[in-house]
Amino acid sequence: MAVISDISLWALFKHLGSWLGNLSRARQQRKRESIEALRAVVIAARHTQAYLRELEDSGQQNHATEANLAGLWTELGFRLNDLGLTKLAKRCDIRGRYWADPNILDADFLQRADIGLERMEQLARQLLAEIETAHSRGS
Repeated sequence: MAVISDISLWALFKHLGSWLGNLSRARQQRKRESIEALRAVVIAARHTQAYLRELEDSGQQNHATEANLAGLWTELGFRLNDLGLTKLAKRCDIRGRYWADPNILDADFLQRADIGLERMEQLARQLLAEIETAHSRGS
């Protein structure tokens, strides 16, 4: 049977402490990334609402704005998916596809997809609240 020396035991504890520190930093990083992505959903919803108001007032589509919205929502979908927030990620992806070409998705599909701006902002805020609650319990 192998005997653990004081030096190897010390090295093991040192390694364990380092590993736990790295794990804590990774969790904090993931939390920060999640918060940033969820806040970006709220911001994207506001940009989209402003564009819809402009569209209603002017009656003129702005393809450059729609392309920017398509990219913004699609990028958010990727970020949220990478963070494991898949339900909201899927909604963002659909919203991105919609803005890339509003005629590509039928009204029935959009209704079932539940991608209303208020609903998406509500989901983002709910997830933000859950992160804050988990953080306050962990402190």
